[in-house]
Amino acid sequence: MAKKAKARRVREVRANRATDTLPALATLTELPAFDDLAPSEAQLRAFEDACGRAEAAGAQRDELALGCVVRLDRGFPAIVTSDATFRAEFSARLTKGEFSRAAVGDWVCARRPDSHEMGLIEEILPRESDIARWKGGARGERQTLAANVDLVIVVQQLGDKLVDVARIARSAVIVRDCGARLAVVLSKADRAGGSGVTRDVSALREVLGGDVNLVVTWAGAAAGADTDDIAAAAKEQGVAYGEKGVHELVPAGVIAIVLGESGAGKSTLLNALLGRNVLETGAVRESDDAGRHTTVTRRMVKLPEGGVIVDEPGLRSLPLVGHERGLAKVFPDIAEQAMACRFRDCTHTHEPGCAVLEHADTVGYAGLRLEAYLALACEMRASRATLDPDVVI
Repeated sequence: MAKKAKARRVREVRANRATDTLPALATLTELPAFDDLAPSEAQLRAFEDACGRAEAAGAQRDELALGCVVRLDRGFPAIVTSDATFRAEFSARLTKGEFSRAAVGDWVCARRPDSHEMGLIEEILPRESDIARWKGGARGERQTLAANVDLVIVVQQLGDKLVDVARIARSAVIVRDCGARLAVVLSKADRAGGSGVTRDVSALREVLGGDVNLVVTWAGAAAGADTDDIAAAAKEQGVAYGEKGVHELVPAGVIAIVLGESGAGKSTLLNALLGRNVLETGAVRESDDAGRHTTVTRRMVKLPEGGVIVDEPGLRSLPLVGHERGLAKVFPDIAEQAMACRFRDCTHTHEPGCAVLEHADTVGYAGLRLEAYLALACEMRASRATLDPDVVI
């Protein structure tokens, strides 16, 4: 018992040292309130079951509360419940289980014992959606970026060249496989002009289909510039534009996450939506048009008179491992033809009896759409071949 008590004191000292440098939750006015979030019926039932298990392990019922993870700072979750917002760590019972890594958006069974400096997460409740990417090599694992979100907003900056359609298609595959809806915000349109907007919107619709949800925005620094041609091009293409267009993507009751490369303009966009500079922004390198990481914390941000957005650090890479279901959802017409190919392992590049190539023109997916599909399918085949046999994806 003495050893256990000493170990507990050591953990508490380390936790206190780590949390001393964390921002005070009372100063984070952009965090959502409990009423801005809504667990599903299944999660409410799971919470009651979790309370039963916690009580059986020695917890008091009045110590337990349903909470949502609204912020992660160096592994210390911030939890919001119906009557409080507090830091939490993981209970010993949870850390011994298989499902012990919380993500922003997770609903949890939280405990606040009187004798503990912080709250404890007793259980992470089942997720309705899990926005995740592959992290690591042959023995890597899925990294959850956010849980229980309804919408993923992919931000991609525009420029002189054609927008990075391949990266957006890659994001779409991951999003659809993870159980969420997709929207694309084309930022910094002032660098492309009206003709560039027309070009890029047309390319994205060719690859992702005509029903993809698109919004065009431009940099705040260009507010005094002539952006009439950009707005006119967006109108002509039937695309929403400006801050209002983004606001309409995330009405009250919707939880969204913003994904994109560093320098794509995510934090700038969110600051504009919030009406104040809450999130740090940074410059873009001229050499490769890439940005530096300015967002280092995963957090939820409440939009005025709107829903909630998860701000995520910029992602340098989005590997595709095990997302065949998402590929079929993004390219259903091509996937349907692939079922009729003569060979089950057809790569759709040169094989005889390839239904994908045979019907490309008649079905109408030749060109950029087929190129995107073939590139993503090839990458997934190569990724799967490099995995160790016992890795579960």
